[in-house]
Amino acid sequence: MDIPVKPKKGIRKKHLPWIAGGILLLFLVSWIIFGSHTNVYKIDRRIVNIVPVKKSNFDDYVRISGQVCPISIVQIAPEEGGIVEEKMVEEGAKVKAGDILFRLTNTNLDVQILNAEAELAEKQNLLRNTQVTMQQDKLNNEMEKLQLAQELTRQNRHYQQYKRLYDEKLVSREDYLQAKEDYELTAGKHRLIVERLLQDSIYRSIQMQQMEDNLINMQRNLALIRDRKNKLNVRSKIDGELGQLEIELGQSLSAGQKVGQVNDLCDYKIEAYIDELYIDRVRTGLNGTFTRQKQHFPLRVQKVMPEVREGKFCTELVFIGQRPDRIRSGQSYDINLQLGQSTESIIIPKGTFYQVTGGKWIFVLSPDGTHAYRRHIRIGRQNPRYYEITDGLMPGEQVIISGYESFKASDELEFF
Repeated sequence: MDIPVKPKKGIRKKHLPWIAGGILLLFLVSWIIFGSHTNVYKIDRRIVNIVPVKKSNFDDYVRISGQVCPISIVQIAPEEGGIVEEKMVEEGAKVKAGDILFRLTNTNLDVQILNAEAELAEKQNLLRNTQVTMQQDKLNNEMEKLQLAQELTRQNRHYQQYKRLYDEKLVSREDYLQAKEDYELTAGKHRLIVERLLQDSIYRSIQMQQMEDNLINMQRNLALIRDRKNKLNVRSKIDGELGQLEIELGQSLSAGQKVGQVNDLCDYKIEAYIDELYIDRVRTGLNGTFTRQKQHFPLRVQKVMPEVREGKFCTELVFIGQRPDRIRSGQSYDINLQLGQSTESIIIPKGTFYQVTGGKWIFVLSPDGTHAYRRHIRIGRQNPRYYEITDGLMPGEQVIISGYESFKASDELEFF
């Protein structure tokens, strides 16, 4: 008789891995729910820069570097192409409007002038000969007209005489009609001659006018060519100082080619390149100042260039008061450009923490000063010295503004 085997009570070995896994899972869940996940970094308090948060006046300005430039620059470019023959002045020399800077030669223009002069002389001779011929023709026509008028008078007298004799029955009708026909024929010829002479006179007048117009046009053309030759003497258009002049003797220049500039030194301006961060805030009319030898010099923004190049945009500022003594082109000045009015704001000093956080968060000290915790903040305006805090900090709190590179991944700092 078989005896049934009862299963053993208790934990079997094959269940042990499942039990261990359950315990580990329970521990992990409990750690996630109840445990602390703060990444704490211990640091020496003496190596960080701790500053208080203040409520004070915030000066809304930006510090920019600018360079002195002439108030205006006139480019030098020959109006006629040619070969550089002579350089009259050197770079840096003072020049007056109309002074010759350099000379060019152009043999093509010389040939054009010779051809134009020869053609003009030929046309002038032709005009004179034509005038003489027309004057002779006019005299001949007048003589013909006079002779015909005389013949007409004689024929009229002859006709009137025969008419009276015919009326008195002293001549035949045939003789009378012959005298009448001769008179009418001569009168018709006279009318035709007068009309022809009138038309000839009109034609001669038109022909002479055309020739005179052609002659005037040729004289103008010659004057234009001579003016082009005169433009081979490249002159300064303004009073000023000759800047760059990049030419060499024998060099071939084309019309309109820029080869230098004349600086207008009647006044100066300052060109400054500003970070594109401020492009929406910088506008014409803003005031600025710079200091030289303990004296302040006021400026005003005259022009803001719209293009951004390599992260900066150009701004032109002009003096609105006294200029510095012995000011020169190329000098550099640090300028405080006022962007807005001073206002009372919550502020903190600028620091290298910004390079890591981008101004989005900062470490704030605990009230007892033993720890520091990460906190989100919002930065508004900034000037060379301070950030304006619009959210996240209160006056009297303390923050770390030095670099965060070594503990940027931490949520909490513990000082020792």
